[in-house]
Amino acid sequence: MAVPTGSGTETIHSHFFEDVDAIQTLIYGVQHHVYTVLSIIVYCNALNATTDFGYIQIKTYDNHTSSGSGSTMHLARFNIQVGETYVWNDKFSFNGTEPSGTAVLTAAVQLLIAAQGTATVQELQFTMTHATDDYNINITYLDQDWT
Repeated sequence: MAVPTGSGTETIHSHFFEDVDAIQTLIYGVQHHVYTVLSIIVYCNALNATTDFGYIQIKTYDNHTSSGSGSTMHLARFNIQVGETYVWNDKFSFNGTEPSGTAVLTAAVQLLIAAQGTATVQELQFTMTHATDDYNINITYLDQDWT
């Protein structure tokens, strides 16, 4: 069965990433899409050191400064050990691309954010402290298509 696409569709997706040992994009944004993350499950296979961390981050537009394009912001940092699991189950949404213009958040800029006026993608990513760290990741999310 084909997955429905086109304006006004909403589909649920799940991605699995095995043996992640470098920065990994979990969701690669598409213009005029809104993504709602339902859960992220991270299992630790190996660590370089017991003090190493895993990070969930988003490469996005920072509305706090006037030069916020392509900012990387950490959403979570966790120190799970080999054989342990971290679960993110707080829901949050983000747009597929950045807004047009670069300005601090105002009512007018808020409309530009919703319009997703550029092709500069926003990415949900996972990364870690050291290149020899190794994780398995599962993400489940909703994709709303407004093209």
